[in-house]
Amino acid sequence: MSVVIAIILLNTSLTGCAQQKDVSKPVAESKQAVGHGDMASRLGAFPVETLSKEERNGLIFLREEEKLARDVYNYLHKSYNLNVFINIPRSEQQHMNAVKFLLDRYVISDPAEGKPEGEFINKELQELYNNLISKGKESVTEALKVGALIEEVDIRDLQKELDNHVDNQDIKFVYNNLLRGSKNHLRAFTGVLKTHGVEYSPTILEKEFYNGIIQK
Repeated sequence: MSVVIAIILLNTSLTGCAQQKDVSKPVAESKQAVGHGDMASRLGAFPVETLSKEERNGLIFLREEEKLARDVYNYLHKSYNLNVFINIPRSEQQHMNAVKFLLDRYVISDPAEGKPEGEFINKELQELYNNLISKGKESVTEALKVGALIEEVDIRDLQKELDNHVDNQDIKFVYNNLLRGSKNHLRAFTGVLKTHGVEYSPTILEKEFYNGIIQK
């Protein structure tokens, strides 16, 4: 997972995103994420398959990672009354619900159950949350950079799960949907940063891959 990398980069990368020209061509794909209600009905068509240890661990981790995104955005909205900090947390809640559906389907205990905002079982996610909140309080542009970094981490972790660990059809379906949503969120945060005169540069994703997302 890229959580440790994100923590290390927080203090060195978020404050100085240099302006760079995007040169790569986008990869053709749909931006549209499936709505939560539609997702639940569509998941019923997939079989309940044998769950690997890696798939199980990934579901537990991503449930909390989506919670981290929602919790950070809700916190930052208290300081910055921007639509991006109103709309995207609602989407992150849907992401959490989608992973919870899979946890229930495979009878896995929910790591987020009973946890208030800002509290996590995973110690690395707890540290990341604390660092993100501290950084986001510095200014509105730093808060928006925090949002972009969170989406970078989500995209990388989801892609890593899909590429290396996931075989079950229902999990692939959910993760691909979450991936589309996270790419949309990354575009949203970088777009708002541009209105504040800031050209965001990726700190987690490779530049070419990042460009392919942003240029859509």
